[in-house]
Amino acid sequence: MTRKINPVLKMLLEYGPIVAFFIGYGRLKDEVYTFGGTEYHGFIVVTAAFIPLLILTTGILWALTGKLSKMQVATVVLVVLFGGLSVWLNDERFFKMKPTMIYLLFAGILGIGLLRGQSWLKLVLEEAVPLQPAGWMLLTKRVALFFFALAVANEAIWRTMSTEAWVSFKTFGLPGAIFLFFMTQGGLFKRYGVEEKPEA
Repeated sequence: MTRKINPVLKMLLEYGPIVAFFIGYGRLKDEVYTFGGTEYHGFIVVTAAFIPLLILTTGILWALTGKLSKMQVATVVLVVLFGGLSVWLNDERFFKMKPTMIYLLFAGILGIGLLRGQSWLKLVLEEAVPLQPAGWMLLTKRVALFFFALAVANEAIWRTMSTEAWVSFKTFGLPGAIFLFFMTQGGLFKRYGVEEKPEA
């Protein structure tokens, strides 16, 4: 059973680890630490701390609400996988590829649903955004293309720009882009929105 929690607490649990990563990287980016005879730059150390922090906050969120979205579960799995590879191999590139994999995964899943004539986005957002079937199909197409664009943008930035620029993009650019995208869908929500029927 899903339980509601304080919105501020929910936001802290969801975005706290990302902000902590940004702050930690800002303080440790120029540091080098030696563990077991191997040197690790600040980025790798912060990544190693980010993984258990994300697992902890996601676990607390699940304990408090009784529910996690598929996106939250997939994010934790990919963070553990790619973040773990970065720490294990002492190579920051794996962690930088994580957003690319996440957005390609969701774009691909939504695309498969569209090919089957279904909006799998509706399964996730139906309660929050009631839309007509045609609206769901159009929104799903737009979200799939948007996720694909974010994957391309992440690849372009981490491969051509500095680590500091990528960390800023990941912390502020990606969430900001998602917020702006849904803000621009107001016309679609208005055109295809389903009005709730008043109770008798």
